[in-house]
Amino acid sequence: MTLNNGTKSSPGPTAGAARKPGYAGTLAATCCAVFVAQVANALPASLNGLFQQDLNTHGSQLTWITSAFMVAVVCFEFTFGVLGDMFGRKRLITIGAGLVAAGSTVAALAPNVHVLWVGTALNGLGAGAMFPGSLTMLTSVTRTNRERAHTVALWSGFLSAGAAVSPLIGGAFAQIGSWRGSFWVLVGLAVASMVLSLVLTTESKAPEGRELDVPGQITFAIGFVLVLFAAVEGPESGWFTLPVILGFGIGLCFLVGFVVVELGARSPIFDLTLFRNRAFTVASVVAVIGMLAFLGACFATSMWLGPIQHQGPMRVAIPFLLLQGPAFVLIPVVSRLLHRVAPTWLLTTGFTLMAIGCLLCTRLDINDPGLGAFVVPDLLIGIGFALCVSSVTAVALNSVAPHRAGMASATTNMLRDLGFALGPVLVSAIALSKAGSAFTVNLTGADIPLVDRGAARGIAADGGPIAVNSLPAGTPGSAAHAIALDALGTGFTGAFLVCGVAAAVAAVLTAVGMIGIRPHRTDDHDPAGPADVRQGTPEHAAR
Repeated sequence: MTLNNGTKSSPGPTAGAARKPGYAGTLAATCCAVFVAQVANALPASLNGLFQQDLNTHGSQLTWITSAFMVAVVCFEFTFGVLGDMFGRKRLITIGAGLVAAGSTVAALAPNVHVLWVGTALNGLGAGAMFPGSLTMLTSVTRTNRERAHTVALWSGFLSAGAAVSPLIGGAFAQIGSWRGSFWVLVGLAVASMVLSLVLTTESKAPEGRELDVPGQITFAIGFVLVLFAAVEGPESGWFTLPVILGFGIGLCFLVGFVVVELGARSPIFDLTLFRNRAFTVASVVAVIGMLAFLGACFATSMWLGPIQHQGPMRVAIPFLLLQGPAFVLIPVVSRLLHRVAPTWLLTTGFTLMAIGCLLCTRLDINDPGLGAFVVPDLLIGIGFALCVSSVTAVALNSVAPHRAGMASATTNMLRDLGFALGPVLVSAIALSKAGSAFTVNLTGADIPLVDRGAARGIAADGGPIAVNSLPAGTPGSAAHAIALDALGTGFTGAFLVCGVAAAVAAVLTAVGMIGIRPHRTDDHDPAGPADVRQGTPEHAAR
């Protein structure tokens, strides 16, 4: 059987076989692991406003708090899957939980935003190990295709629950103490995950034929990080400054080198030959674009309510229940729909709902602190996301031969995570660039004292309009607060528009690109065939 991360294990069990020893314990430990990993992922969402106040951060620095986590996941997710096969998934999950505990400790003690980046990056490394390791270990102890589908759906449910609950954890502990307390809670959860993995699971590995693709890993990691650096820093440093130009130029060279390396690799981490299949190519493209739109909208919501409107973390957490909650609540519904409706149509419908929700967000008023206006748009985005996250993998898997299902799933998941990583970066670049331009234009003719105008211009040059927006009343430049607020509203409205357009493009590409394509079929009675497809369908359901 080929697993979701592209690895191989023994053939699936036949119907009626005795349940494997350790099933219940493994199920409990892996669900706990993926819950903890996703809590670590989503925790900063409700805390951006507090990060800005306590650590005196500006726009791109806030972006890196979120991006540092996803960069680590995207860069090393494939390699962690190989390491789990070679040295043991139990060991991989345990080490991953230890990294999350260490990263959360660093974040809780961070004296400045730079140390906080290190903490979230360590969390990303840990989560990048826990995601593939927990799913592979779980599928290795199931006995039938139906049982495998059920357990993976439950695994996905805990993944979704982590995304929905995490902002509430952050908000609750921030209100009764400090945002640092929420990271200490995460330390406790990570330690609990380590204990459960050590006590309840047995080692699982499949080293045969597995080897590390070191050149591919190095070229991809360097290229991806450099391009993201340039995209994040461009809005504030200037798109034509030397570091930004070098970041784009050198990064793109490394990414081209990555493609060359993978084409000649004996055991590539990224199988480029899959893209000869039109359906798989379409599914991969819309996975990047659609998930970029989703996490971009989530990041824009976090910035709108937190650092811009300065609302409390518990209020920031409420919209995230609408954005992330449906992916957990609707798992039984989506699972049934995938058996009755073509995944292509679920995907098209989901992206369409996301597009409508994002476009409705463009009508939000930056001067209105109420949350009522977020209800309908965020519900539409959340329901659309719930339909898409399982369907995109199903479309990719159904488009390839069964023996390639594992690598197809792994590739699609990585590209989906790439979309998640790019979403905050793109939103930040668009919103902060547009806000900076609007602030400069509006400040010139503003009816405020010259001394405040000069101070505001200088502060904006260093930290952008978001820094001016956070100035205490009475300080030099604070008279430009309303101008900065309106400029930021204009910038993030533009970001919501881009997210809506991206989701609409994904919907059109799915509907048009899949015309005339028929999926590969497998024998439902072959446990080694459909199992490959079914067990990959719900992976990473909330990411």
